[in-house]
Amino acid sequence: MGKTTRETSVAYIVRPMTADDIDAVCVIEKSSFSMPWSRESFEREINENALAHYFVAEMDGKVVGYAGMWMIWDSANVTNVAVLDEYRGYGIGTALVKTMADIVKENGAQTLMLEVRRSNERAQSVYRNLGFTVCGVRKGYYEDNREDAILMDLDVTKDREEE
Repeated sequence: MGKTTRETSVAYIVRPMTADDIDAVCVIEKSSFSMPWSRESFEREINENALAHYFVAEMDGKVVGYAGMWMIWDSANVTNVAVLDEYRGYGIGTALVKTMADIVKENGAQTLMLEVRRSNERAQSVYRNLGFTVCGVRKGYYEDNREDAILMDLDVTKDREEE
């Protein structure tokens, strides 16, 4: 069950993504990113990439958010995190990232890393609240507008405060 920062609490579950979720994930992807991944990309991630771990947040049978990462040796790299706009602010993105951090820790890895657009201050705030710290910048990283990416990482071996 998720927590909320809004007045009304909402119930949702976070579970592993399946091929049946890809259509809903593509809707979220297209509404969230200027350069969305294709359906084929998600199919490859789910069906062929042994390093990939993807999760969805589901509310009343509807997929409202998703997140993914690649586990590589002692660390993992977040590939994407997105929540439908009308479901933002309920802690769903936070729950998805915490789920990934837990999986990373369970698999004996130490670090969860990600890139976030310099202009996406809301996401950066969420990541900081989860314990991520800035560890670098990738100049001109995003192809659509050459925006910088802020690199952030989380040491999953440190205890996080529970919400």
